[in-house]
Amino acid sequence: MADLHVSDHALLSHRMAELRDVATPSPRFRRLLAEIGAILTIEATRDLPSRTAKVTTPLSAMDHRVLAGPEPVLVAVLRAGLGLMEGGMQVLPEAPVGHVGLVRDEHTLKPSQYLLRMPPEVVTRGAILFDPMLATGGSAIAAIARVKEAGAPHLRFVCAVAAPEGVAALRAAHPDVPIHAAALDERLNERGFIVPGLGDAGDRCFGTEG
Repeated sequence: MADLHVSDHALLSHRMAELRDVATPSPRFRRLLAEIGAILTIEATRDLPSRTAKVTTPLSAMDHRVLAGPEPVLVAVLRAGLGLMEGGMQVLPEAPVGHVGLVRDEHTLKPSQYLLRMPPEVVTRGAILFDPMLATGGSAIAAIARVKEAGAPHLRFVCAVAAPEGVAALRAAHPDVPIHAAALDERLNERGFIVPGLGDAGDRCFGTEG
């Protein structure tokens, strides 16, 4: 079964409280989402392979731990994933970037793809997939399948808020993909929205109406 990692970082929790608040304006929401994405990226890359390299400081030479390979590809699930991935790009500025465009039918709750752009390095680097909400799990499952089809040998999924239903569905479909979340909420409502959640992340991030 895929691992579920829910961070208990105090700074992350503080930002999540403001992100959830219905009174938080769109510009502030975007900034918070990027900051949350940065913290979660650090959490999700804790176990990246490393090696020892020789480093010379102003005082002496020493052995130091460094990454054993290049940074993983960062992939945003459009469109709300862009806001979360912004923080990942700040932490991993050399990482190539990919995009998966999915739209969810509000009646069937099923996703359909309208865009896939993936850098070729994904076949050697693997990827971190960003989507703020893990609700039914449909979009995440479809996006992960697309990135795997593009050749990614390993994946990590990063979200701000997850619902138990989405976690269960993602684990069943992709048991090899660890999930890194800022919060695990109570449930989904009859419309497939996470409760208590934070509303529609895309609309709140970009100031649009659903």
